[in-house]
Amino acid sequence: MTPDDVRALALALPEVTEAPHHGRPAFRLGTTVLATLWDQDTLNVMLDEGEARAVEGGPCSLLWWGKKLNGVRVDLTGAASDQVAELLEEAWHRRAPARLRQSRGD
Repeated sequence: MTPDDVRALALALPEVTEAPHHGRPAFRLGTTVLATLWDQDTLNVMLDEGEARAVEGGPCSLLWWGKKLNGVRVDLTGAASDQVAELLEEAWHRRAPARLRQSRGD
């Protein structure tokens, strides 16, 4: 996976935009950050604790902000596109308003 692959997957989600977050490319739904390209090989995806723990392993490690578990850090060199797409979809789904989820039949 490349940053361009991630960008295409993220921006395909309804109403997701790209804007800098602390100098790094981030994908947002409104003002909420769903994921951040930390560097060329690393994607941080914001998930709740249960979701993060469920996908931990392989290219995904837990992402901590201080003592709070914020999501997963994905090693893009070992991640499959369908896995990254699923993670981005989960981050989108947990933050999307009902009107957007309903428009997709979720």
